[in-house]
Formats: sequence, C-alpha cells, structure tokens
Amino acid sequence: MQNVQVGEETSEVQREDKYTKSLSYYFIKRTMDIFFSLIGIILLSPIFIIVCILIRIDSKGPILFSQERVGKGGKHFKMYKFRSMIVNAEELLDKLKDNNEMSGPMFKMREDPRITKIGRFIRKTSIDELPQLFNVLKGQMSLVGPRPNLPSEVAQFHDYHRIKLLAKPGLTCYWQVMGRNEIGFEEWMKLDVKYIEERNTLIDIKLIWKTFFVLFGDENAR
Repeated sequence: MQNVQVGEETSEVQREDKYTKSLSYYFIKRTMDIFFSLIGIILLSPIFIIVCILIRIDSKGPILFSQERVGKGGKHFKMYKFRSMIVNAEELLDKLKDNNEMSGPMFKMREDPRITKIGRFIRKTSIDELPQLFNVLKGQMSLVGPRPNLPSEVAQFHDYHRIKLLAKPGLTCYWQVMGRNEIGFEEWMKLDVKYIEERNTLIDIKLIWKTFFVLFGDENAR
C-alpha cells in the first residue's frame, strides 16, 4: 500500500514538473498582474461607481457577490463579482437543474430567470467580472489563466481535468475569447490544458488584448 502511495506522489510531482515554466515567466506574469490590475482599477473606477448605483436601484441586496472557487493547487478562495442575480439565486438552483444547457458538472442557462435586468447587461459586457481585478491584486488570480471552478464542480473532475489546477486561475483564457458558453465542458477543459502547456508572456499579452473586445459585447456571454 505504501509503495502505491509513493508511486502516486512521484507521478504527481512528474506531472507538475512537465507543466512548470521558468522563474522569469512567473516573475514577469506577476509583475504584469500587479501593474495592469492597479491601472485597470483606477481607470475603470467610474464604471465601478455607475454599476454599483445601477445594481442598488435595480434590486435589493448586496452590490458585490463573493463565491468560493478553487484556485491553484486546489486552494479555495473567495472570487468577487458584481451581483447579477437575485439575492436567493443559489437557493433556486436545484429547481432549474433540469434546464441546464452546459455539459459536464457546469450549470448554464440562456434565459436564467434569476438574472436581474442590470445583471443581463453586465454579463453581456463581462463587466460583472471586473471586481476580480482585486483577486488578481491579492495574488489569488492572474489576469490570464484557466477560469476557476466551484468546489462542487472540481469534486467531479477526472485526473485530466485537474491539470488546470496546476496554474493560477485567471480573468481570461482561451475559453473566454473563443466562444465561452457555446463551448462544451470537455472542450473547455482541453483549452485550459492547452493554455497550461503553451503559456508564455506573448500568449498572455495576446489574450489580454483579445479580451478587450469581449468587454464591448460578446454574443456568447450569459
């Protein structure tokens, strides 16, 4: 039994080594995260204020929504979003599961009745994701990396899916700029693994640039 455990640990270390990048890449990536997240928070602060006011007018409840997600190495953290749903949205999820339009452990529904009026707009423009710049600043996320999953979703992952946990989760990645919710779960996981295999500073910069166009309206966002 002990030999099996040692073998499993060795295999895990070998897998991490396979996807590990140079120290210079991680240093540049973290420097970019701090610099661009700070600039983003400052430049987008007027949008933050306007969205906060609109959410408050549109529906009762908190302006920000925090949700437990799984980050690098399986570590849990609170991910921030502007609230785009009614306050008791989580409680109503079980009643809507039969309407799930996403394969795998994910839940997505095009005409989700829990989404508020302003919520539809900020989701369409991805403005609801902007508070995650604070997650980036805190080091819990990166500007570019696999989108973080819920613990309940990660619990259903196979070994191949867990490769995405070798990288810090990000605001954007291949999935975010290549169709988002029109992409099935398995294809999404393949794109995340593809990023972890290929990632370098140039790819990160290209993905950040492409994400700007998503902010101005993505027909696949919901």
